[in-house]
Amino acid sequence: MSSSNNMIEIQAFLPHRRPMLMVDHIVEISADHVICHFLIQRDNVLLRDGFFQEIGLVENMAQVCSSIVGQTYYEDDYNAAVDERAIGFISGIKSLRILVLPQVGDLLVTDATLTSKFDGNDYSICTMQVSSRIGERICAEADINLFLKKENK
Repeated sequence: MSSSNNMIEIQAFLPHRRPMLMVDHIVEISADHVICHFLIQRDNVLLRDGFFQEIGLVENMAQVCSSIVGQTYYEDDYNAAVDERAIGFISGIKSLRILVLPQVGDLLVTDATLTSKFDGNDYSICTMQVSSRIGERICAEADINLFLKKENK
């Protein structure tokens, strides 16, 4: 699936729901690259004193990265009531630099590129390069390893 002009709801590719959903829309997605938006809202559970905390940036980056692989689990005709879904977690962070914390009202733009992927029968292990920014200002950068597995119902 590829998109560049129409924003895609992130729930199409991730099992996360509010209050732990840290991405609003997919702006662009392909087999190895994704760009997502996240507007920092006042009611976000990972805010402190009006700033989106480090754990929020890491969770945002992980969810953005997961959407690349998640798109292979969530097809157009996906039915949450009966179809398998993917569960995933960060299996490692090779590097992480946090330069600035976003504030309430900031639009966080997160860009991730798949750098390696191994697919097993019902799981994927992948490495991603990811960065988050507000406008042209980089907030965080990381190399993240993810493990995603089909969850049987």
